Amino acid sequence: MTTTVSTTPYDDQKPGTSGLRKKVRVFQQPHYAENFVQSVFDSIDGKDGATLVIGGDGRFLNREVIQVAIRMAAANGFARVVVGQGGILSTPAASNLIRQRQALGGLVLSASHNPGGPDEDFGIKYNIGNGGPAPEKVTEAIHARTKTIDRYLIVEGDDIDLDTLGEVQVGDLTVEVVDPVTDYAALMETLFDFDAIRGAGLTMAFDAMSAVTGPYATEILENRLGFARGTVRNGTPLPDFGGHHPDPNLVHARELYDHMMGKGAPDFGAASDGDGDRNLIIGRGRFVTPSDSLAMLAANAHLAPGYAGGLKGIARSMPTSAAADRVAEKLGIPAFETPTGWKFFGNLLDAGMATICGEESAGTGSDHVREKDGLWAVLLWLNILAATGKSVDDIARDHWATYGRNYYARHDYEGVESERADALMAELRGKLASLPGTRFGDLTVEAADDFAYTDPTDQSVSRNQGVRILFEGGSRVVFRLSGTGTSGATLRVYLERYSADELDRETPDMLADIITAADDIAGITRHTARTEPDVIT
Repeated sequence: MTTTVSTTPYDDQKPGTSGLRKKVRVFQQPHYAENFVQSVFDSIDGKDGATLVIGGDGRFLNREVIQVAIRMAAANGFARVVVGQGGILSTPAASNLIRQRQALGGLVLSASHNPGGPDEDFGIKYNIGNGGPAPEKVTEAIHARTKTIDRYLIVEGDDIDLDTLGEVQVGDLTVEVVDPVTDYAALMETLFDFDAIRGAGLTMAFDAMSAVTGPYATEILENRLGFARGTVRNGTPLPDFGGHHPDPNLVHARELYDHMMGKGAPDFGAASDGDGDRNLIIGRGRFVTPSDSLAMLAANAHLAPGYAGGLKGIARSMPTSAAADRVAEKLGIPAFETPTGWKFFGNLLDAGMATICGEESAGTGSDHVREKDGLWAVLLWLNILAATGKSVDDIARDHWATYGRNYYARHDYEGVESERADALMAELRGKLASLPGTRFGDLTVEAADDFAYTDPTDQSVSRNQGVRILFEGGSRVVFRLSGTGTSGATLRVYLERYSADELDRETPDMLADIITAADDIAGITRHTARTEPDVIT
């Protein structure tokens, strides 16, 4: 029986770059999750008789919201919901399932790399029929609806069994509980040479961070590729990620980094994040930055069967280093610089203009789905190692010898008071016109702007995407506020220096004068009262 429940709007339901993310206790407010889900349903056409995919990363509140979303889908005209067993679906696996089932879209319940638990973070993101995050016109419509919503529709009844494969009915809705791993693993086998990887004699360590990729990595790496049992560490998804922060960077995956830098390290180390769309790549004695990983994968992708025909183009987010641009230039293919947010890549992928995309925030992917994909990047690295017989360090050094090296780091100042962060950016934008020609130490500003992007597929324009300070000689610093947190603001400062011949220097040494210039230009210490970043990647 469908029930109409009266409700009133909440004023804080504007989706960010990856959906709505708030603290669990915010989502636990009466009607909060229901309001947002109904606003999604009210903002999309074609629900009657359609298929909807639902799944999440297993974090705290995942199961409860899935149960609500299923009964709301039943009340809103959907004919079928496909849900991952146990409520589990990695973000790239959800994208794949939406595409395979020709679904209208999907609800991905995740706060990605943010912590989980009763006092931590939760999120809901709507993905459209191509499998990718909803574009801005859709998220703007959802936000507008959250401001006026006065009712939501739900079918009353008991919760369904999410742990048993098969079909059940909720009113007129068919709910299909599927193995979350099978379809995704089968897709990976079409892209990569599993026989070559199995036969290469490689050793590796993979940290699933007690998050969603555990079951995927265990099935693919240990069961199908034959890596030793125990290769996958922290492989059971936990609602609180074991009390750890599931962000695959050198702070939160320090144990893996130390292992890979120590004696007896395996050939290859990798990690993924809360919802499975990010990756960390470390060879024995060699950490590879996400920006470099994108460039190196693009340069060697032809070694994998799925990319043997070459790439159509390479796309990167604006804050990502220009290393991939140099690969595109040598390959004679387009290089695209987009705002941050995977949805901007979706149009390029759908149009056949790009094949591989990446962000400095450890997201890399291709046209196989419409999300970044952590395990995909790991498997492409393994395929390259198997095909070349080289180490990660060999591949990195060969790459830099060919293209030069983009020394790069990102400094995150987390939980900055929103007023302070906004004041910093406003002051910075106000001085852009006066910066060109100004010297900071040995650096001279060549150009300064607030990045705007015109989408080549539909000519839509996205403005105010981050402030760029470009120095003579190719160095730069970029400032932007992140939309992925749940409280305060995260100021992200991206630092880059290109060198054609100094290829084996320490990154902090190469960036020292740029770090000083960044503080001088933006007044980071003055505005934030922070003398150093919380996280450096």
